[in-house]
Amino acid sequence: MVTVTEEKLEYYLYYPKEYDESKEKGFGILVFLHGGGESGEELELIKKNGPPKLLVQGKEFPFLVLAPQNPHKRQWWNIRAVNKLVDEVVTTNNVDENRIYLTGLSRGGGAAWSLAVQYPEKWAALAVVCGMAPAPYAHWIAKELPIWVFHGDEDESIPVGESDAMVQRLKELGHDVKYTRYEGVGHNAWDKAYTTVELYEWIAAQQKQKN
Repeated sequence: MVTVTEEKLEYYLYYPKEYDESKEKGFGILVFLHGGGESGEELELIKKNGPPKLLVQGKEFPFLVLAPQNPHKRQWWNIRAVNKLVDEVVTTNNVDENRIYLTGLSRGGGAAWSLAVQYPEKWAALAVVCGMAPAPYAHWIAKELPIWVFHGDEDESIPVGESDAMVQRLKELGHDVKYTRYEGVGHNAWDKAYTTVELYEWIAAQQKQKN
């Protein structure tokens, strides 16, 4: 028998100004997974892109934002560790388990796809930006999960074909998928995606059916 030690992830956790631990109706939470460039042991790196960058700039969200850090510069995200962290944060805060949202960019986008595949019943919405996509396992993703995909058509790091194939496969399976394919944009599609106001309105409007 081999025992695998769980990896502990450092993270930032944002609370909306309306947050109230005693409020009867819990708050939503957005889980953000960064790209490879923000991996390592300097937690400040997380603030370079995505929702954490917007928070530094003064943006407010109506939900909590959980931004863990992948400690390995040259390794994939530990999906089990991320899932365990999400469970811990949800359990110890006033979070509505029917409003757990997931997003990620680049390497974090690939991890977001993997989390949607491996833990399909957990998420209320998924937004993936230029992530490597597990198209052969698209059928494992919950059919009712709202999905929004973003990718630049000049991405030389993770070709746009990754998202093209995944979106096509999901649509073939009957999923309702939004796809924003930026013309003339390279790998940094996250600059446009995460400054899209409608994205956060769309996320906040999603909710799983009550268990």
